[in-house]
Amino acid sequence: MNYADLAQMTEKDAALRRRQRLQPVGGKGDKIFPPTYPGERRDDPPRHVYERRRLVDREIWCVLVDSVQSQANRLEECLLHAIQDRVPIPHVVVDFSKAGLDGITRITSLDAPHRVYDAILRDSRFKDAPFMESEVGKRLIKAKADDASVLLEVSPTALLFGAWHSTGEGGGLGAKFARCLISEIVAIDVPVAEVVDRRTGEIVIQTAGRRTGSRIDPLGVLRKVEVFKGEGGWNTTERAAGRGAKKVRPSEINHGNIAPSIQPLGITCDYVEHSFVLSFAALRRLRFGGAGKDAAGRSLLAALGLLALTEQDRRGYALRSRCDLVCEGKQQLEVVHPDGATHEAAVDLATARALYQQAFNTAREAGFKLSSEPLVLQPQEKLVEIVRKSQELALSGAGGEDDNRDDNRNENS
Repeated sequence: MNYADLAQMTEKDAALRRRQRLQPVGGKGDKIFPPTYPGERRDDPPRHVYERRRLVDREIWCVLVDSVQSQANRLEECLLHAIQDRVPIPHVVVDFSKAGLDGITRITSLDAPHRVYDAILRDSRFKDAPFMESEVGKRLIKAKADDASVLLEVSPTALLFGAWHSTGEGGGLGAKFARCLISEIVAIDVPVAEVVDRRTGEIVIQTAGRRTGSRIDPLGVLRKVEVFKGEGGWNTTERAAGRGAKKVRPSEINHGNIAPSIQPLGITCDYVEHSFVLSFAALRRLRFGGAGKDAAGRSLLAALGLLALTEQDRRGYALRSRCDLVCEGKQQLEVVHPDGATHEAAVDLATARALYQQAFNTAREAGFKLSSEPLVLQPQEKLVEIVRKSQELALSGAGGEDDNRDDNRNENS
């Protein structure tokens, strides 16, 4: 594939797609662990996400291994690595290096949950003004599909993976861009068990696999030992533990044995499938100021999508603990024509990088103000202070108990 081919596809075809089979790195049939999600009720155990999907002529049980939102995050991470290799991808950086915060030096528009419209960027400064009150910020607020030029110049990944200025004009009716790239990983043909819920009588689908857990304390601390936890930390007397001391089990201060347990978690499957779709029809909804700029802008986004895919192929599919996957052969991309017909298109990492560089240069020639250097913001003092106070609370052991964090960084975009 060359740049002329890509530009023509972007303007005339329906999509680029690939369905790549994967297997556990331990071999076919090895157990893998998809993400877990909370049950419908508060006391429900964690569970995987099961779906009945129709493949060819039958319906089979499948399990979500990596969601669309999680895949978008991983693809953005791959693009950050490409940036480190000097690939010129426009993005925004909030520089925390002078703030003196533990473990935080910079956050980019490829890290932030809501991309370029995230609160981290909104609560930072560009030059002497709050970011959204700067000239660039005002353009971002007004951006629409009919003129998305500022996003292409500042943060094209927001157009590729979707973004929403949820605190914008009209009570959340601000700039909103649907994703043009869909990537998802699903386990196919998973053995399941049908279990009757004792409380409701409903039939619940769960994995036929099991995860075991236990811990033997080398110190031999017994459960019957009295332990108290208060403002002064933990101790063996209520007085020594300080104000607000309460009696707790040794396991709550990370001492003592943990009894063996068995949970219905972990799966086996026939194979895992990574599906990738880059929609040219979705790209054509975006406009950038005229025929020539429209074509150049869309081609740049298409090249960026191919770059993200091939960068992920290079890095591999080590998704989480005990979920390390490897390709089962090499499946080529397919160009999908408007009538549904397809033909194969070969794109490797070197080709994808060359395509992107040419698309970047062509977009510059078309009039886009593209920079190989990031747009650098400085955090406002109030943002630094809220992070500093959070870190102090965490170090004192006073925070974190009520946190409710999603498995996926950008679940709603």
